Amino acid sequence: MAQGLTPGKVDEETVRRLWWAALETLQEDVLLPMNPSSGIWIAAPLPALYEPRLLKRFKGWVWAPEQLSNLHVPFGGFLLPSKTRSISQQSIADEGHFKRMPLRQDDGQDPLLIIITPDIQVALALSGKKGERHLLMRSDPDAIADLLKILDLRIDDEDHAQANELRLALAALGQLESNPGLEQLFWPRLAERLAAIAPSLTLQTIPDKSNESEPINEQTAELSLLEAITHEVRTPLATIRTLIRSLLRRTDLPDIVENRLKQIDTECTEQIDRFGLIFNAAELQRQPQETSRLARTDLGKMLELLYPSASYQLERRGVRLRLDISPDLSHVLSDPERLELMLGGLIDRTSRGLPPGSSLTLKLRPAGHRLKLQILIEEIDPYINGCASKQQNAQLGPVLSWNPNTGSLELTKAATQQLLASLGGRLTDRRDNGLTVFFPVADCNV
Repeated sequence: MAQGLTPGKVDEETVRRLWWAALETLQEDVLLPMNPSSGIWIAAPLPALYEPRLLKRFKGWVWAPEQLSNLHVPFGGFLLPSKTRSISQQSIADEGHFKRMPLRQDDGQDPLLIIITPDIQVALALSGKKGERHLLMRSDPDAIADLLKILDLRIDDEDHAQANELRLALAALGQLESNPGLEQLFWPRLAERLAAIAPSLTLQTIPDKSNESEPINEQTAELSLLEAITHEVRTPLATIRTLIRSLLRRTDLPDIVENRLKQIDTECTEQIDRFGLIFNAAELQRQPQETSRLARTDLGKMLELLYPSASYQLERRGVRLRLDISPDLSHVLSDPERLELMLGGLIDRTSRGLPPGSSLTLKLRPAGHRLKLQILIEEIDPYINGCASKQQNAQLGPVLSWNPNTGSLELTKAATQQLLASLGGRLTDRRDNGLTVFFPVADCNV
């Protein structure tokens, strides 16, 4: 891939940032809008594909170090911040996971990702010596064909059956058509992402009082910085979770070690989801979306699937979670991928600070042409929260506020309302007894 290219000029930290941004650009800005129904992905030295909608449809092969012999975990995207919770993960587990192959000692550790679909073929990699690193992206048919030939020989040498399976998977895609406009789409989108996550030094000058647009620039810089921070927090947590889940597949772990690893896994997941929600809120503030593509969503089923993980999370705080869902409810219009994360955030927001022994009830009822979701609080000692609730949150910006009752950061009411609005919901926040959210019922023809 690097043949004929001049050496790069960046260090290891910078090229890794390029890699993360390139993965997000390829999956979120290129592949997801195309909505491919099938495809193949090949990666090394760890999984690089993380979007659940792609993982469910694509077949994967991953070269991984021998030290991670138990890396046959589902959901290959755990190396990156997860944007969904248990429902999407469970659906991937039900449908299978990637095939693992051994990485040789002389293979190196530079990451590689190849995506093959009927309409797009692309390869990403990092290359170069120290101080001369660069990101490689190739989508021309000749380069992709050469890569596939090299990989076919390598797989056939290691596992002839796997090589045949990969050949059959490629043949099942049918006639491949290259996309000549891919580079014109990929590189500008990558540049936009890098500009968005890197705080602009030009905004850190002495404010010009006469320039009315300056407050907007300052807010944009603040939101970009917040996005960068959330990205930097989620990435190492997700990597830790990957390694923990590979260890949990061992059968020789002492019970106390297994329990502690599960606790760490739960904490990582909770924080990844919290910071993922903050990232979404900051991104929506900085780049407001005109209209989200909403789809029919079974909200009742989603709550039932979310219940086990949410209940376990609250039980650790001594809070009980109940479900009260009317039968035979209509579907609503929303974005099921992002709504799941949002619901988890609402439960977390409402339950934080509740004394042990309290209860939280998720109540879903029809309300005309809408469904009404209530998150109701039942405290063992309402006076405790009644006194504490008089303290107002300290707002830290358009997205975050500090809750003096719990000592934790949470989304502002405005940011929460805006996020829910992008998902088709309308929030009524009553801090004395919980939250109420209305969702539009989907028409039969939708």
